[in-house]
Amino acid sequence: MAGHSAGDKLECFSIPIVLHKQPELDEAGHPVCDAEGKQRYRCGFRVGGGIDQDPTKSPQGYPDRGVYVTYVYEGSPAQLAGLQVHDKLLQVNGHDLTVATHKKAVDYIGRRPVLNILVYRKGIPGIPTKQMPYQPQQQQLHQQQQFAPVSRSNQPFPRQY
Repeated sequence: MAGHSAGDKLECFSIPIVLHKQPELDEAGHPVCDAEGKQRYRCGFRVGGGIDQDPTKSPQGYPDRGVYVTYVYEGSPAQLAGLQVHDKLLQVNGHDLTVATHKKAVDYIGRRPVLNILVYRKGIPGIPTKQMPYQPQQQQLHQQQQFAPVSRSNQPFPRQY
């Protein structure tokens, strides 16, 4: 991941995370709305980075212009969903964050009450590209015969070849 540039092909193991935000409430327990009257929600994490940011000035020392999780609040929806500090956000609800500015990333995160996130986490190994060994058709047929479907009367269906 070190040295990845915006728009370059990226091969890595991505971790899917579904984050359900919590409604933001005031001191009296009433929902808080924005200027447009829409309910506000809390994610429980902060981000840093973006293609408009200089990674050499990052206090965390990130190697590229990606969008990274810089803080996760304890007990927050982000922590409960499994998001961790230093996770690199690859996508949020289908939006590619590998080529997003900081402001655009924050905008995408704030749009919906549920976030479907793909993250890269350092230390997670890549997916092996080893091909499955070829199985001759006879061996495949034998494997299929081991699991005969059962009817409602618990009697096996007659096998058809």
